[in-house]
Amino acid sequence: MPKKITLLPAPRHIKLNTGKLDVSEGRLILIDCSAPQTLLFTAKRIQSAIREHFGIVWEITASSAVPKDLVGVTLCPGGDSVKHEQGYKLDISPDKITLSAKTETGIFYGSATLCQLIQQHDSESNSLPCLSVSDWPDFSVRGVMLDISRDKVPTLETVLGLVDRLASWKVNQFQLYIEHTFAYHQHPEVWEKASPFTGQDILQLDAYCRERFIELVPNQNTFGHMRHWLEHKRYAALAETTTGWEAWGEHFNFPWSLNPTHPGSLKLVKGLLDEYLPNFSSGTINVGCDEPLDVGQGKNKELVEKIGRGRVYLDFVKKIHQEVTARGKKMQIWGDIIIEHPDLNLEVPKDVTVLEWGYEASHPFDEHGAQFAKAGLKYYVCPGTSSWNSIAGRTDNALANLVNAAENGLNYGAEGYLITDWGDNGHWQTLPVSYLGFAMGASFSWSLKASKKLDVKRAISLHAFDDPTGSLGQVAYDLGNVYLTPGIVPPNSSWLFWILQWPLDEVRKIMNGLNVEMLDKIWKAIDDAVIPLGKARSTRPDKELIHQEFRLAERMLRHAVMRARLAAGREDIKPAALYVDMKAITDEYKSIWLERNRPGGLRDSVARLEKARSDYA
Repeated sequence: MPKKITLLPAPRHIKLNTGKLDVSEGRLILIDCSAPQTLLFTAKRIQSAIREHFGIVWEITASSAVPKDLVGVTLCPGGDSVKHEQGYKLDISPDKITLSAKTETGIFYGSATLCQLIQQHDSESNSLPCLSVSDWPDFSVRGVMLDISRDKVPTLETVLGLVDRLASWKVNQFQLYIEHTFAYHQHPEVWEKASPFTGQDILQLDAYCRERFIELVPNQNTFGHMRHWLEHKRYAALAETTTGWEAWGEHFNFPWSLNPTHPGSLKLVKGLLDEYLPNFSSGTINVGCDEPLDVGQGKNKELVEKIGRGRVYLDFVKKIHQEVTARGKKMQIWGDIIIEHPDLNLEVPKDVTVLEWGYEASHPFDEHGAQFAKAGLKYYVCPGTSSWNSIAGRTDNALANLVNAAENGLNYGAEGYLITDWGDNGHWQTLPVSYLGFAMGASFSWSLKASKKLDVKRAISLHAFDDPTGSLGQVAYDLGNVYLTPGIVPPNSSWLFWILQWPLDEVRKIMNGLNVEMLDKIWKAIDDAVIPLGKARSTRPDKELIHQEFRLAERMLRHAVMRARLAAGREDIKPAALYVDMKAITDEYKSIWLERNRPGGLRDSVARLEKARSDYA
């Protein structure tokens, strides 16, 4: 066992004791409760960790009649020693390991800690240190939401692997953000090119999550973000507007939100709920309802002018709530519109959970939390991984945003903490870029005070990348901070990302007057960030793919620097060379995409890279 034990999440209380437990052949894992089948999966996880790291097998039993000196691990749910529903106590003595909790859930979380300890075992003596852990979470709900509607739809295998990792970090809620990527049999034209999740996929994923004490919460937009529906002739009449709308200082020509006063809109929502919900065991659904930005700019212009945008919004949300309640479910909605209309907060049904989202380090989780608390609303804080619109992540922003959400969520009584991972503008980031945000969000939401002391690079390397050298954690951290080097930090994105997304003529305008020496500093920052890749010793089965994914991020960042140099007039940068480089990047991007994701959406995502390449022709 190394001198420094690194656990993620960091436990609330841990005490190292004298002595060690020798892990020897022929011992047993005892499930000591009246319904041992409920903990068989948990026991198998411990058994697997012992076999993988010590090379021996401890048999599982439910019989307390076995000789006591044969018992190496005892799982004891239902006792009085642990008060918190999700808490646990872990004791390793020279004789055995005892894991106690009030519930089976607590035993599972204790097993996650034990497995991480085993991962860091003393390989020379096959032993574990004697210690005591007493632990419970800050937030009762600790979730992750994965965007599968912005081009990138992961394979089921990819999602199952992510769920396993999240379970090891004690995450207990999972959502797949869906606009049009569920295979509704009544609406095939909406998803036919998207490689969607099917009902069978969801049923399998739900069962997988339940084994790991994770609630799979259905997530389906039902108001805004309905473009992929409303662009089809069959649904066009339900759009708020088809003649264009304004938001964020831009003009958009595509339909966006359902018309909340058209009876067909609610009829569509009812049909979606009826086909979608039976695939889930959860008693909750996230119906979205965020950013209905065009409402009041089209068919409801006069109504909004008469009674207000907030009233029109809330009236439709209440109708959706009635349908959700009629199906025996509770409802979640995003909180961006509710926060704009504090006069209407008291009318939000009390069983609705409002999802307070914000992705910058300075997001006002304090101000908004105070407003929700005053109105008596149930709510979650929803920070993000800061991976989207970035290529390689935004490490410092991610960590500050995640801590901000945890601190103010605790201050104002948030019931949950939901880490979001989006795929805006082509979903260019690969999955490993999001691991730092997932893992540290899981840790901060479990025990904020203890987790603030974590060595982030080491913790991510060990528990996200299975790399004991610390190298992959360092690469993820440092490559994710390259966004700071230009000294230009646009909101919710990185400058280099936009250099690849904007037309070259726009980049030329941006580069005019800028200090181009900063581009050399960026290049050097990329050099420094990727040096540790060669030292990594991950044991993950996909370790080679992870290396390829970080190399792809590196290559895209470097191309952005060269594109900016070209725009700045550097004579040594030739368009023909950039054309060839972007062609190679595009081919590599396609290949890597298909390793973890379905083909639907790939063409749209790649089109953004090909648009950049066309500038060099």
